[in-house]
Amino acid sequence: MNKPFQVLALGGDHIGPEVVASGLSVLRHVSARYEIPVEIDEDLLGGASWDVHGTFCTDTVAAKARAADAVLIGAIGGPEWDNIQIDGPITETDGLTRLRIELDVFNALRPARAWNALLSRTPYRHEVVEGADILVVRENAGGIYYGEPRGREVQSDGQIRAFEISEYRTEEIERIARCAFRAAQARRGHVTSVDKSNVMETGRLWRETIDRIGRDEFPDIRLSHLLMDYALFAVAKSPQDFDVLLGDNLFGDLMSDLIGVISGSLGMLPSATLPGIARPGHPLKGGIYEPTHGSAPDISGQGVANPIGTILSVAMMFEHGFGVASAARAIEIAVEQCLDSGLLPPDLGGTTSTEDLTLAILERL
Repeated sequence: MNKPFQVLALGGDHIGPEVVASGLSVLRHVSARYEIPVEIDEDLLGGASWDVHGTFCTDTVAAKARAADAVLIGAIGGPEWDNIQIDGPITETDGLTRLRIELDVFNALRPARAWNALLSRTPYRHEVVEGADILVVRENAGGIYYGEPRGREVQSDGQIRAFEISEYRTEEIERIARCAFRAAQARRGHVTSVDKSNVMETGRLWRETIDRIGRDEFPDIRLSHLLMDYALFAVAKSPQDFDVLLGDNLFGDLMSDLIGVISGSLGMLPSATLPGIARPGHPLKGGIYEPTHGSAPDISGQGVANPIGTILSVAMMFEHGFGVASAARAIEIAVEQCLDSGLLPPDLGGTTSTEDLTLAILERL
């Protein structure tokens, strides 16, 4: 018998534990069906960890994450923890950020597609959005989110100055560029890189480096560049025109939420954040898998959260963490069959509960 894959599940806050429970149900079912041995450990992250341990991520959880083959995380945060003041680096103020840094998961893959059953749930005419399928590749270990120094200071005139540094090194851009080009080779062969090279030094280095990697290493891939402000307009206007969107930590974050509109809801969006290049059939240890939506305190505990983003994140875990693409496709097909049958959660205009939708997906598996 093969050694079991070790999965750490961190429910997070508010609807996080609800959707992670759905994801774990699918994980257990599919791993049994495909005879993939999996061992699951559950623990706390975010506000739930703060309430018990007085920290957003304990050293124990960080050690478990470093040892795990895959980490499944629900959304974290909520208003009850927003005003907690902690002196120290960002790894002390945000548990998920600590895990991302310690696992060096720089390659964030965030896909969105237009589901046929949900075309009427988007703001688009059907002919504009039908068939749209976009993958955002977000650099997730550098840039302005993690830049140091950062902080606040009161100046002599009483004004408050807040600051953080946006910084990238050539090697950080090179490695995420290769991830995007590799992804495009398995898709439709087109990378669109977004930046602000007209006003930012990091943007100029970004564009120069992406150009060089594309020209020297991936001549088979069509490369386009867009300034970020225009890219937002272009993607929103004609989503069918785009394949792989490559952005730094900030711009990739913005783009990955924007593309949610083609799926009808942020609740539909999964993600895989990996410590290397995704290669079909090659398990990649140490990835983080999570839906891209927030913790939604307004619907917490009501049993109406959309679990599909988390379930599709589990599909990405099977593909990239376990190297079993067929299991990932089976999950995606089951989700599509449920949507086609009219089983929609409230965020998509339906009335199907979290539990009932999960059960329906399990039945189709």
